[in-house]
Amino acid sequence: MTNFVKAPCDEGVIRSAPNVTPCAPYVGVWVLVATILGSSMAFIDGSVVNVALPVIQRDFNATITDVQWIVEAYSLFLAALILVGGSLGDRFGRRRIFAMGIAVFIVASIACGLSPNVLVLILARVLQGIGGALLVPGSLAIISASFSEDQRGRAIGTWSGFTSMTSVVGPVLGGVLVQYASWRWVFFLNVPLAAVVLGVLFWRVPESRDQEASGRLDWGGTLLVTLGLGALVYGLIQAGSFGLGSPLVLSTLAVGILALIAFLLVEARSSAPMVPLSLFRSPTFSGTNLLTFLLYGALGGLTFFLPFNLIQVQGYTPTEQAAAFVPFILIISLLSRWAGGLVNRYGAKLPLVVGPVITATGFALFALPGITSGASSYWTTFFPAVVVMGFGMTITVAPLTTTVMGAVEQRHVGIASGINNAVSRTAGLLAIAVLGIVVLSVFTSNLDSHLATLHLSPNVQHLIDAQHTKLAGIEIPTNVSSEVHVVLNRAIDESFLSSFRLVALICAALALASALSAWLLIEGKKPERAGSAAKESQTATHEKAAET
Repeated sequence: MTNFVKAPCDEGVIRSAPNVTPCAPYVGVWVLVATILGSSMAFIDGSVVNVALPVIQRDFNATITDVQWIVEAYSLFLAALILVGGSLGDRFGRRRIFAMGIAVFIVASIACGLSPNVLVLILARVLQGIGGALLVPGSLAIISASFSEDQRGRAIGTWSGFTSMTSVVGPVLGGVLVQYASWRWVFFLNVPLAAVVLGVLFWRVPESRDQEASGRLDWGGTLLVTLGLGALVYGLIQAGSFGLGSPLVLSTLAVGILALIAFLLVEARSSAPMVPLSLFRSPTFSGTNLLTFLLYGALGGLTFFLPFNLIQVQGYTPTEQAAAFVPFILIISLLSRWAGGLVNRYGAKLPLVVGPVITATGFALFALPGITSGASSYWTTFFPAVVVMGFGMTITVAPLTTTVMGAVEQRHVGIASGINNAVSRTAGLLAIAVLGIVVLSVFTSNLDSHLATLHLSPNVQHLIDAQHTKLAGIEIPTNVSSEVHVVLNRAIDESFLSSFRLVALICAALALASALSAWLLIEGKKPERAGSAAKESQTATHEKAAET
């Protein structure tokens, strides 16, 4: 998922709801407290786990496949179930489903923190993903149901501002916990937050539901998309170890593809589909989702492998690694309002072409640093890449939300925003699986080339070969001399760096492809009549006044 940035259409989900009778002012404050803490809990967990991955790998002696599943298990169920999670809240009560999500999430968090091995941790992350699929859309829906249209601007501003603060503080706090306590506290941190959320939720937040919601939930589509994505991810991850030609890999990939085709057929024939395929008749809507898939896939893939580079190769501490992304988050938080105004001035097409191109430049800059002297060289090595990438994503995210909402009829804005959110999460899910194959292949090839020149003893050679799937986390045998230890460590670091550089360049190419999709598919700015422009300007002024 794109763990360091919120999904692109969260604001769109809130704004798309029909006008409601506002709750009392004192209730509105508590609604924001509950939803901000609930959203922050899910977001902090997603971003902080990435910080902890290298340490978890070391403690559990885990392979890259195991580490991928720690992230993918959560992302899979969040991406597959998030749309049905929102529907459940509309039908059975938004507060009830949100509370259920919090409860499931906290039980899973405790299980993660107490995990005795990597398998239990992965299973607990599955449960966490299910909880996240209930609480994430639930928090947005509760805000929509508690504030009238003219109040939502201020509510969104408050919600967005505080969640942005937690997105800065959370990863750094997680890095401190990983470095000075244990990675397990990253999960236990959710317990007090959840207790506060549940207390406020049942004490002050009123129940709400969509009285017009009717018909059956799309359980068939949900089952098929979960099976399809799960089989694809499993096949792609296992391909790194067994090869793409393995019967297990080929059969699993075939099951995934067939399940996703069946999902499309079910959605096309359903009277109440989870994903109305008719929305994709709009070239702009299709273009924005293709852009989202490519760009957020690139962002998710890069941010998954970057912590391993910074901690295991460059020598950063977990706290330093977490702090390395703070400029990225600050740029998006501080400049998002400015970026939102770009659509009014230039239309959607230009920002959605320029933004991904700048982001691609940032991705490419990550491929430049070699093995550095650690965090002391951050400002001249990784900082420029972080800043350029952050600026590019800032130009992209706000116009993307506006474009998705404007590409469909008003009655479909909510589901369109939800689909785009699900696409952004699915993109990261698949990107990590695919790029894992690339990283393992390049790493193994480079390391074998290095080892061939060292003339190691057969025993040492065998011990190193058996650990290829740990990538930069390979443990060097203790019975080698200090000179050989240094050479082996250098060979491992350089091999991982080669694979990471290729990942960065692939991500840059994906970002450029997303810019091309915007150029070809998204509608440009239409000429406006003077009266229409004046009317929109007046409306914008009133909205700004309402928000401030």
